[in-house]
Amino acid sequence: MDAGTGDVTVVPTGDGRELEVLTGGDPDGFPWLLHNGTPSSAISSPMIERSARAAGLRLITYSRPGYGTSTPRPWPWPRITDDLTDSITILDALGVDDFVTLGWSGGGPRALACAALLPRRCRAAATMAGVAPADAPDLDFTAGMGPENIEEFAAVAKGPEAYGAFLANGLAELVAVTGAGIAASLGELVTPVDAAALTGEFADWLAATFRHAASQGVIGWREDGLALFSPWGFEVGEIRVPVSIWQGREDAMVPYEHGAWLAANVPGARAHLFEDEGHISLMARLEEMLADLRQLAGLPSPT
Repeated sequence: MDAGTGDVTVVPTGDGRELEVLTGGDPDGFPWLLHNGTPSSAISSPMIERSARAAGLRLITYSRPGYGTSTPRPWPWPRITDDLTDSITILDALGVDDFVTLGWSGGGPRALACAALLPRRCRAAATMAGVAPADAPDLDFTAGMGPENIEEFAAVAKGPEAYGAFLANGLAELVAVTGAGIAASLGELVTPVDAAALTGEFADWLAATFRHAASQGVIGWREDGLALFSPWGFEVGEIRVPVSIWQGREDAMVPYEHGAWLAANVPGARAHLFEDEGHISLMARLEEMLADLRQLAGLPSPT
């Protein structure tokens, strides 16, 4: 397998659905479950492939229900813990026992769910610009977000129909977005440091994940947002697995305060809080994050 490519397979679930699963990285490496953001889908990234191989990790990621070709779930809408059930199904299908996990943005809560509820299998977890709980009593969830996200979460609070209608208004732009146009399409959610990072193969990959995520319309995006804004089904204070929190202050998508809150409330969390990083620019530190994740899990450095 060349760098920048991965293998896509279909994993059936116990309730008649199918999940689109992408594997890559080092085929003989320690398993790494990656939870991508909102919206997103399982599209191979040359940068992520290189980082996984350099870290000696076997990459496993997937399109959450309603994204890409993954079958949507039946209603009512899911909790974050329902995505944990799908993660277990995928890991079992691939013959994976122990693993490490990292979640970016809306994938952060999924990584934390693995840490909280799979302590015998999840050796370590990390969040990269990960979302904090919307119901945290001491966090203003939308403070510091760009106006686009404030408007979106206001629509989430109105319920599934209103939220779905809100997302449908932006669907045409999502399905046509290109790497060259992605920074402009994100508007005020992109800070200057993030705009500088949205170039080349990285911008092309991110745009491709958005387009593929919209293959079934807004359903995956809608379910994702509803799950993030609802109770997650676990408390971060329950986590006993080693966790690292990566967050930048120049983030208008998931503000710095989310990372600071997680660092203060996940027991024993290792905080990596940066003044000069944003939501997207943090991805340039992926190899550093994966080395840190291996260390947290007690894994030796790759040879």
